[in-house]
Amino acid sequence: MSRITTVSNETANIEQRHLLDAIQSQLGMVPNFLRVFAHSPDALKAFLGLHHIANHGSLDAETRERIALALAQQNQCEYCLSAHTAIGRKTGLNGAEIEANRAGTSQDAKAAVAVKFARALVEHKGEVTHTELQSMRDAGFSEADIVEVITHVGMNILTNILGKASRVDIDFPKVALKQAA
Repeated sequence: MSRITTVSNETANIEQRHLLDAIQSQLGMVPNFLRVFAHSPDALKAFLGLHHIANHGSLDAETRERIALALAQQNQCEYCLSAHTAIGRKTGLNGAEIEANRAGTSQDAKAAVAVKFARALVEHKGEVTHTELQSMRDAGFSEADIVEVITHVGMNILTNILGKASRVDIDFPKVALKQAA
């Protein structure tokens, strides 16, 4: 059960309702984690703005989802893992690829470098090595791509923390976490 309530359509104030309606019209649903964010319309607007900008960058949808899956597993966020498994499937990721992402890699060689880099950013709190940065460049990632991976890591850490702190009810097909060794 969620430790932070979700804002329902019935309990939403005017500003919250406007935001929830906009999300509903774009996605066809309002995921529960956004209903938690809605307690602070400013926080929700900030997240939605960053999400919009980041999703229009140079990283393809598959790579963004691979990163999200790797970090959800690494950070042990079952809500995010469930959500990004469903979203990842919609972007074309198959079961084997999703499993590889959860393990911190990819079946695609270039994407594997990005996933590994994203996990290193989290593990070392941003203190990545010159070699890790050079691996990104050697794989064909531009400076802009590297900054976008860092941006997606930040967004995913935010949603992982929100999902875990709130224990928001999962409104996607539930995917169980693999326990850390």
